[in-house]
Amino acid sequence: MLRAVRRVEGFCIAAAWRNVITRSIKTSSVTSATSSTADMELDVAAMRESYEGQPIAAGSLHADPLQQFRLWLEDAVKAKQQEPNAMTLATVDDQGLPDARMVLLKGVDDRGFRFFTNRESAKGQQLAVTPTASLVFWWFSCHRSVRVHGSVEKLSDEESAAYFKTRPFGSQLGAVVSKQSQPLEDPAQLQEQMAVLKQEYEGREDELEMPAYWGGYRVVPTWVEFWQGQRNRVHNRVRYTKQADGSFTQGMLQP
Repeated sequence: MLRAVRRVEGFCIAAAWRNVITRSIKTSSVTSATSSTADMELDVAAMRESYEGQPIAAGSLHADPLQQFRLWLEDAVKAKQQEPNAMTLATVDDQGLPDARMVLLKGVDDRGFRFFTNRESAKGQQLAVTPTASLVFWWFSCHRSVRVHGSVEKLSDEESAAYFKTRPFGSQLGAVVSKQSQPLEDPAQLQEQMAVLKQEYEGREDELEMPAYWGGYRVVPTWVEFWQGQRNRVHNRVRYTKQADGSFTQGMLQP
């Protein structure tokens, strides 16, 4: 089974090189074609890419969706996908409306997907009321996507603090100073606050503590869907669905 899973990797890397070459040619053509027509209207409807990849099916992937995710994430890294841990995080606001933004995955294990943020931010407040979320990963280099839906739980202060200490000092300063999602009247004032805090901790950067309003979350998946692009938009979709005993079953969905 695993041999079949890893066989896809070669395509993923080859596709990345084809994309680089194709985009280079397209960029060159577009630049020369539009250099004398700068006011040309952008034809969004005509934008499209042709996808292809080793087909996937229920039963052809790893029995564990989290292990399968790790395999695809490794492939995306090897294919030189930019920020392969970038993901869309969608929550629900107090009006019942979806609210999505890009964040970075900072860990995945047998329990779920981890990320960190200001817990007083919009997403933090939304998760406090409705602790469910959806994630979307998009790896164009491999013509692949992964969707995750599940419940959300807070990480312990100890686990959050341990990760906070691994962040670059500048990122730690930003987390302390920023009142995330609050109105900002003067960006210069925020930079000044960071400069003052940086000077205060100069030479003792390791003493800067994680702010109480900052921490991590884990998305515990209810279902995980793996999408592999195919020609003519007849894509492959395999969804893992959690059962009452904690195990996952696999099934295919129409594209």
